[in-house]
Amino acid sequence: MDRLRIVTALLLATLAFALPGAEHTRLLPGETVLPRAEITEAHCLECHGQKGFGTRSSVDGSWRNLDVEADALHQSVHGRYQCLDCHVDIEQLPHQASLAPVDCVECHLAQGEGAAPERTPWLHSDSLELVIQTRQYTHSVHAERKGAKNNASCSDCHTAHYVFPSEDSRSTVHRLNSPETCGACHEKELEAYRHSIHGASLKTPWRGDSATCVDCHSAHRIAESGALSAHRVIVEECGTCHSKEVRSYKATTHGQLAWLGDKEVAQCKDCHAPHDTHRVEDPLSLVSAEQRLDTCRKCHEDAGPDFIGFRAHADVGDFERNPELWWLGTVMLGIIILTLLFFYSHSMLWFWRELKSRPYEWVTVDGKRFRVRAKRIRHHSGRAFRRFSWYWRLNHWALALSVLTLVLTGMVVMFPDTGWATAIIDFLGGPRAFGYIHRAAAVVFLLAVFGHGIVILWKVSRDRNFDWFGPDSLLPRRKDWEDMKAQFRWFFGKGEPPKFDRWTYWEKFDYWAVYWGAFVIGVSGIILWFSPFFSRFLPGWVFNLATLAHGLEAFLAVMTLFVVHFFNNHFRPSKFPLDRVMFTGRWDLEEFREERPAHYERLKESGELERYIDEPPSKGFETVSYTLGFILLGFGLFLLTLVVIGFFQRGLV
Repeated sequence: MDRLRIVTALLLATLAFALPGAEHTRLLPGETVLPRAEITEAHCLECHGQKGFGTRSSVDGSWRNLDVEADALHQSVHGRYQCLDCHVDIEQLPHQASLAPVDCVECHLAQGEGAAPERTPWLHSDSLELVIQTRQYTHSVHAERKGAKNNASCSDCHTAHYVFPSEDSRSTVHRLNSPETCGACHEKELEAYRHSIHGASLKTPWRGDSATCVDCHSAHRIAESGALSAHRVIVEECGTCHSKEVRSYKATTHGQLAWLGDKEVAQCKDCHAPHDTHRVEDPLSLVSAEQRLDTCRKCHEDAGPDFIGFRAHADVGDFERNPELWWLGTVMLGIIILTLLFFYSHSMLWFWRELKSRPYEWVTVDGKRFRVRAKRIRHHSGRAFRRFSWYWRLNHWALALSVLTLVLTGMVVMFPDTGWATAIIDFLGGPRAFGYIHRAAAVVFLLAVFGHGIVILWKVSRDRNFDWFGPDSLLPRRKDWEDMKAQFRWFFGKGEPPKFDRWTYWEKFDYWAVYWGAFVIGVSGIILWFSPFFSRFLPGWVFNLATLAHGLEAFLAVMTLFVVHFFNNHFRPSKFPLDRVMFTGRWDLEEFREERPAHYERLKESGELERYIDEPPSKGFETVSYTLGFILLGFGLFLLTLVVIGFFQRGLV
């Protein structure tokens, strides 16, 4: 009787698939319809449990196996489910000839909704990782979309019934099985992989673990070839084994710009081949001594033979391989640490002394008296001292705006893998547009700095009586040293503050620091900007030095300009919240007398003071100055915050 029932079921199934146009299989005499509520797994296995059970396609005549190994199914992650939990469109037995594909995605996503659909009562709530992976799949290039060429359903990778955890060696997506699973569609890539160092090592396990498809491409975040997201995922995955190399790659112009989406710079695949990867010593490797220059010339067509000295993985900490980078990095980091340590201490001591130096005053609040520090003294003498002419203020505006633009676009490259960097690069229109903006700002910056210097030299050359080391000169002199010592004595309450002349020692530091920075950043930036020309005759490691110097000097500029310079001129208690002299060009006469007593006395004694007396700025002019000043300061502090975040996330080198 059992044998007869099995034969009958097989016949029913054969008829069902032989008649694809029929909605349900035809019943044989004596057979009855079994409703969904009465269907059990045993009923399904009466047909599908028979080895070799299947059907032939009516389209191309190919055979399709439909048998299920019950024991393996029960051991899989879906073993606790019933057949109808997945095949939800079966309403009766015999069932229709053509069943809808099982929707794995809907079921997996339902596990994150808190309440499962009525037909999926097996869903449980501890499946956050499953939901995340499924959502990643729905955004991948493999997700089933109408008209797409790269569709791959869940069952194509995981099989339909024998789904095991990826750590289980029986799983088709186990890392050691993934090459054959992926290679079912990607045959060309599989063949190349088999001859690579990764594929060869996989066959010789005594050499240690090797990378497979899922190690480089991730499990579900498969993006279209050449897409930015694909590049980022692969770089991240490479870093799980080659963390040192990935970090050093991101420190180069290649890594920085490629991460931001520039497709014209070298990515990992361009130098190491995406699947046919070989050891560096292997002549077949694209970066071997025999092929390295040809590989470089794929992008740098005019590169000279010394260009192969470029460090594609510029590890500053590796003295043996990169002695030039190590020395430059050590010296510049030393300069950064000493500079910031000195001037940050200087600012904190100054802040503390100014607060301590303010007199106390009594205020009454709700009938109660409190003793508090006096507020900042605001001068309103009705007379103004003209400190800066309009063309120097215009030059300062050009300098300020170009620096803010350079910091915005430059720090994006220095910290490319931070969230704010990728957001800014998208806002600016991508790496190509941001590059044009950065270089345009660099031209304005260099013209403002060195144009100022040329004008100063021209004016001084016409004045035969000019004292190069006098009080009107910006060159350092002995009095600056004496003033700084007196200032520190005042910080510690050991003396009176010094009487400053026209220029203070900290203003001269700011002034010459700009020239130092413009020289370092300018020279290194020009080398990087015109790399096709310089690569013809400069050794490759020079470009590594230029990249390192450019970034470290820019970081130092940010951390001094937006902290020390802002404090000295705007944020110290006697100036807070804003000194408008660079916007209006004028100080109140009493404020000038307080800030520069030696200069005031010198002009008064010579009778030249009246030449510099001017009308105070109008109320409207003051309002505009405050508005523009706060915008500049606010944007500068915003950029400072981004740089600090990038520093703590990634470091400097």
